Amino acid sequence: MTGPTTIQGESDPHGGIDWNDHASIHRRPEGNKSDMLRGFQVIRDGTFAEMIRFVAALPEDERQHLVIQKSGDRLFELGEIMNLARRDDMPRA
Repeated sequence: MTGPTTIQGESDPHGGIDWNDHASIHRRPEGNKSDMLRGFQVIRDGTFAEMIRFVAALPEDERQHLVIQKSGDRLFELGEIMNLARRDDMPRA
């Protein structure tokens, strides 16, 4: 995953993920399949790593309808979040 990480389209020069980027967890209203954040409810915010750890620690049924918005308006769906949580380079605390 080496795509743009900011609004200006800059990416990490080392090709990794900026785990310290600002991110927020949003709850997607049921039935909303759009990538737009209209109608989403902000649950919490912090670093990208903190938000991934928070979602991964929730019971499976509570993770439903959650997405993470990382700086640069990139949305991460639940499958991506759980894959990132299992990465070897994911900060643990």
